Amino acid sequence: MWGRRAAPTEEKELPAWWSSCLFRWLALAWRGANNAQPRRAVYTRVLIPTDGSDLSRKAIEQGVALAKSIGASVVGITVSPTFHTFAVDPMIVTETPEQYRNNCEAWAERVLAILRDTAGVTGVPYDGVHATNDHPHEAIISTARDKQCDLIVMASHGRKGVSALLLGSETTKVLTHSKIPVLVCR
Repeated sequence: MWGRRAAPTEEKELPAWWSSCLFRWLALAWRGANNAQPRRAVYTRVLIPTDGSDLSRKAIEQGVALAKSIGASVVGITVSPTFHTFAVDPMIVTETPEQYRNNCEAWAERVLAILRDTAGVTGVPYDGVHATNDHPHEAIISTARDKQCDLIVMASHGRKGVSALLLGSETTKVLTHSKIPVLVCR
């Protein structure tokens, strides 16, 4: 045979650490092959806040696609402001608390239906939450904690114009206050 050496007749002694490393590697390989356990997904439940805006719909599509690819379930949330007797919003001023609650429920159903339908088409398990809070970021973080969500997927911004300047970015507030990872979609 060309270029091959004949095997040495005497065996060389391997270093002491070699056998222990080789043994550990073989034991791990054997245990992994025989006790093959499914790997736990990094994210098992994804929270997707929505306000019904176009950018929020993009976040829904991306969040549901991510959840499907990793085998996670989806929790959708939309947040309505609480009813105030004295308010600047004309919808609140002209309504009774019951009318306001009914209108908020109908709006939340329409907004969450988009997420429910998207998740249903792709076969991703879905749970919807309608929260009432004057500070949406608090409701989002609280729901993520209560529902044991591993990830929050949300749009970079929802409102436009003066209302965005007055209210500030809920995404920024969630990023600032949440201990749960946040994926921001544009």
